[in-house]
Amino acid sequence: MKGLRRKARELALQCLYQIDQSSNPDADIELISQNFQATKKAVVYGSALVNGVKEHLDEIDSLIKIHAENWKVSRMAVVDRNILRIALYEMLYVSDVPDAVAVNEAVDIAKRFSSDEAPAFINGILDAFCKTREGER
Repeated sequence: MKGLRRKARELALQCLYQIDQSSNPDADIELISQNFQATKKAVVYGSALVNGVKEHLDEIDSLIKIHAENWKVSRMAVVDRNILRIALYEMLYVSDVPDAVAVNEAVDIAKRFSSDEAPAFINGILDAFCKTREGER
């Protein structure tokens, strides 16, 4: 299951990156998946992530802004902000993904797709979100 969801998250990242860069909200994850040899199940979960992020984008971006001190979402690296969006979407709306798993997946994906500084940056923002959320429970 982990391999499937990891591939789905990576597909979602590719799709959200394309949407962000092209301002085309209809980027096709099916088409993107052909370049990444993804299974149908990975495409289904990846599509759910993309659609969920798009549906809750304003809420997710406001949470990133709150927890990313001195950073504007628009000034973040495109890859980093979309990794954060996927992780926060899962933390908020996917009940079978524990927060720790969402954070670890985001950090691991950042190690693969972003800069050397990105994993610590992403971990810091998601950790701040988790601490705020724990305080609310």
